[in-house]
Amino acid sequence: MSQNENHINNHNNIWLILIATCLFTFMSTLDGSIVNVAMPTMSKSLNVDMSDAEWIVSVYMITICCLLIFWGRISDSIGKVRIFKIGTLIFVIGSLLCGISENIEMLLLSRIVQAVGASMTMATNYGIITENFPSEMRGKSLGILGSFVSLGSIAGPGIGGVILQKYTWHYIFLINIPIGLFAMILGYFVFPKSKKKSAPLNIDFLGFILFDISIISLFMGIFIGQVIGFSKFFIYRLFIIAILAFVAFIFRERKAENPLIDLNIFNSKSFSLGLICALLIFSSNLFMNTLIPFYLQDTLKLSPLLSGFILMCVPIAMIVVSPISGTLSDKFGAEGLTFIGLLIVSISQILFVFIGLNTTIPTLIILTLLSGTGVALFQSPNNSIIMSSVAPNHLGIAGSINSLARNLGMVFGLSLSTTILYSVMSQKAGFKVVGYIEGRDDLFLYGMHVAFLISFILCFIAFLITGYRLFKKRTSL
Repeated sequence: MSQNENHINNHNNIWLILIATCLFTFMSTLDGSIVNVAMPTMSKSLNVDMSDAEWIVSVYMITICCLLIFWGRISDSIGKVRIFKIGTLIFVIGSLLCGISENIEMLLLSRIVQAVGASMTMATNYGIITENFPSEMRGKSLGILGSFVSLGSIAGPGIGGVILQKYTWHYIFLINIPIGLFAMILGYFVFPKSKKKSAPLNIDFLGFILFDISIISLFMGIFIGQVIGFSKFFIYRLFIIAILAFVAFIFRERKAENPLIDLNIFNSKSFSLGLICALLIFSSNLFMNTLIPFYLQDTLKLSPLLSGFILMCVPIAMIVVSPISGTLSDKFGAEGLTFIGLLIVSISQILFVFIGLNTTIPTLIILTLLSGTGVALFQSPNNSIIMSSVAPNHLGIAGSINSLARNLGMVFGLSLSTTILYSVMSQKAGFKVVGYIEGRDDLFLYGMHVAFLISFILCFIAFLITGYRLFKKRTSL
C-alpha cells in the first residue's frame, strides 16, 4: 500500500472513530434528559408522585457525577478505549433493564446500571478524540463532539415526546439497544486496539470516597428537602456533611501523591471561567427541559407529539448553527461568539417569563429556536477554550472535568428548577405542593415564571463572565 493510500485510510478511520464516539456520547447524554418529557406518563404508569418520578432523572445524573473523574483516572492506566468499550456494553444492558422495568424500584436500579456505563464513556470520549486526531484537526473534532454532547442533553424532551405519541415510556430506553449495538460493532472495527499498560492503578481512593460523599449528600439534601421541607434537621445535616466532605476532599487532593484531580489545572483562568459558564448554562438548559414539558402538556393540553416537535426546535437550531459557529470561531476567535451566544440565551430565558395560557405555538417555536441558537453559538467555542487552555498532558483530566461540569450543571438545574417551582407554588397556594394540581394552572404558571427568572439570572451571570473574558482578550492584544 502506498504512503498516500495509507494516509487516506488513516484519515477515513479517524472520522469513523469520531462517528462511533459521537454516536454513543449522544445516547448517554440523551438519557439524562429524555425522561423529562415522559415523567407525567411514567408517574401515572408507576403510580408514584411526580416528586418521586424525578428520581428517575436524578439518580442517573448523580451516579454519573460520582464516577466521571474516577473512570478518567482509571483510563489513564488501562486505556481510554478499553474503558469506553466496557462502558458501552454496560449502558446497553442498563437500557434493556430500564425497558423491561415494571416498578419504580427496578427502574431506579436499572438507571444506576445505565449511569455506570454512561460515566465510563463520558470520562473517556474527549481523551479518545484528542489522542487519535492530529493537532491541526483537534479543535474541529472536539467541537463536533461538543455539539453532540449538547444535542444529547437538549434533544431528550423532543425525541421522547415523539416516541411517547406511538409507544409506552419503556421505548425511550429500548431504542438505545439497536443504536448501542451498532455503535459497539462500529467501535470494534474502527477503534485502535488497546495496548495493555504496565502503569499501576495509582488511584486516590480516599479522595474518590470524599468526593462522592460530598456529591451524594448535597443532592440527597436537595431532592429529599423538596419533599419533606428544608427546615428539617436531617436536611441541614446532609448539607453540612456535603460541605465538610468537599473541604476534606480539597485538602486531600493538595497532599495526595497521586491526586484524583490535579488542582493546578484550575490556575488557568480560561479553563476555570469556561467551566463556570458551562455549569451555569447547562443548569439553565434543565429549567426549560424540566418545566416546559409540563407547561405544554398540562397547561396548554398539547399532545406529547406536538410537545415533542416544539422542544425539537432546540436541537434543530443547534444542528444548523453549530457548524457555522465552529467555522466563525476559527476565523474570528471563540470569546466573541460565546458572548453573543449567551446574550441570545439570556434574551430567550427572560422571554419565557412572559408565556402563559394564551401563548401561541409559533411564539413557542421562535423562543425554543432562539434558545437553541444561543446555546449552539456558545457551546462549541467554549469547549475549544476549555480544552485549548491546558497543557497536553492534562487533556484527559480536562475532558473529564468538562463532562463533570456539564453533568453537575444538569443536576443543579433539575434540582433548582423543581425546588423553586414547588416552593413558589406552595407559598402561593398556602399548602405544600409537590406536583401539578389539576384545575390550578395559575399556581404552576406563577411558579414557572419565577423559575425562569432565576434561569435568566444564571444565564446573565455567564454572559457577564464571557464579557469579562472577551474584554481581557481584547486588552491583551
